Amino acid sequence: MVCCAQTFFHVLRRDKAINNNNNDLFINEQIRDREVRVIGENGEQLGVMPIQEAMRLAEEAGVDLVKIAPTANPPVCKIVDYGKYKYEQLRKAKEAKKKQKIVDIKEIRMSPNIDTNDLNTKINAARKFLSKGNRVKFTIRFRGREMAHMGASVHILTDIAEQLQDIAVVEKEPRTEGRFMNMIMAEKR
Repeated sequence: MVCCAQTFFHVLRRDKAINNNNNDLFINEQIRDREVRVIGENGEQLGVMPIQEAMRLAEEAGVDLVKIAPTANPPVCKIVDYGKYKYEQLRKAKEAKKKQKIVDIKEIRMSPNIDTNDLNTKINAARKFLSKGNRVKFTIRFRGREMAHMGASVHILTDIAEQLQDIAVVEKEPRTEGRFMNMIMAEKR
């Protein structure tokens, strides 16, 4: 008696896992449409048919009927092994994730009374970041009495933009935000 109850709950949990993990993937009896467009195991089009006939074809092949395009009219179902299909989807998603490039924003901070040699050092660091494909955010931080002369410090950011114009473009013009003045540059394409 205990064995049957455990099996029942195991099947119940499996069904819940299928429903929770895949929002739009319905398999076999979960498909409630009258007619569906069916794709065979080898990718061939079998046409539009009633759901009972599609279920029969999947059962004869010994695999599942998976609804792969629920928004199509009529919905598209594929005769395929559900576990293998799920594995292929995960593998494709992982490959796509590998190929995407993540662009970081590197921040370079300075004060409005920065000296020319220090500024050149910061520009060389920015040049390295830009050559690696990252975007660079230049930030000038104002403190105390420096706040009264914020407009006079725009020339620092414009000088940086001029010195880096051979490899970068200004993505966001110099802008004052509170006690900071920011400018973002990105690599030329």
